[in-house]
Amino acid sequence: SVIVVGPSLSLHRCGLPREIAIELFQTFVIRGLIRQQLASNIGVAKSKIREKEPVVWEILQEVMQGHPVLLNRAPTLHRLGIQAFLPIFVEGHAICLHPLVCRGFNADFDGEQMAVHVPLSL
Repeated sequence: SVIVVGPSLSLHRCGLPREIAIELFQTFVIRGLIRQQLASNIGVAKSKIREKEPVVWEILQEVMQGHPVLLNRAPTLHRLGIQAFLPIFVEGHAICLHPLVCRGFNADFDGEQMAVHVPLSL
């Protein structure tokens, strides 16, 4: 996804749009729905996610608090080309980053794209 400036973010945070966040954390949200007995099986949980029920956003918020994401800007030529951040929801369709972390990515907000990865285990 395209990156944009987010000067109000902390240095260790990135902003993810809801559509990207729900795709990335879908398996964790499904598990949360089943554990809280809000869905009886995976199919029911997926339909709740598709219908964007309010409980889905609450569970997604809880899941995101404990899971960092990895942001990668290709080509990854050195160790700062991929960095970990704690995600928060933002409006829009672009990933938000604090301007001071962009030097490591060699990014300058002129249309660069970054990949977002979610580690399955911590």
